[in-house]
Parts: sequence; structure tokens; C-alpha cells
Amino acid sequence: MKTLRPAFTIIEILVSVIILSISILYVLQIHTSNHEQIIYISERNKHSLEDSLYLTNNVLKYHKDSKSAYDLLERGMKVKEFESRKILKDTERSIFIPEEIRILPPPTIEGPTVIINEVKLKGEYSSIYWHIRL
Repeated sequence: MKTLRPAFTIIEILVSVIILSISILYVLQIHTSNHEQIIYISERNKHSLEDSLYLTNNVLKYHKDSKSAYDLLERGMKVKEFESRKILKDTERSIFIPEEIRILPPPTIEGPTVIINEVKLKGEYSSIYWHIRL
């Protein structure tokens, strides 16, 4: 007579496969979420170079306007090359400037007044910058 070895039943195997599948799905979901965030951050960093074209003193004039980088830079610099001019004209952002913030020194202490302007550049990858004047 043969002796039976202890072995897993089909139900135990199915339960273990289900548990493994759920844990793998959870890990893949986390990986996908992180991957999307990494792509967003890398694209946002690429656009920060474009944003630097808008961070001039002239940008404070263009509240609720949509301007190209060429519109802001044409007075300060001459772009002779046609291809560079086209790239600057194609780079367009909506500009929003909320009301300025004034920070005054306490009345008992002499000091400079600080004026802070928030510069919001809206688009596919929106960003916020601060313009500070003493």
C-alpha cells in the first residue's frame, strides 16, 4: 500500500496565486504612478529653461496677456537668425500677475521696503516665480 505524501490542495494553490497576483498588481500600480510623476517632472524641468525667457522686468506689464518669448525679448536684444526668431515666437505662455505684496519695516526700525510680485506662467506646464525688488 502506498503512503500519501502531504501536498498542497488545488484550493491552497489557487489562493496563493491570487495573493501573488494582487501583490504584483499593487507593485505595478505604484511603479506606473511613479513613472508618470517622473515624466511630468522631467518635462517641467525642460520647460523651466523656456520660462527663464519670460522672467524680465517687462513681464510685470503683461497681466492676463498671452505673449511669446520674442515679444518680451525683442526690445532688449536683436535676433537676426530667422530660425531662432521662429522658435522664440512659437514659445508662448499666458502671464498672470496678482497684486503686489509690500513688506514694510517696523516703524521703530529703519529699513528698505520690499515689493514682491508673483509671476504665474500658465500653459501645459504651469509655474510660479517671484520677482522681488528692494
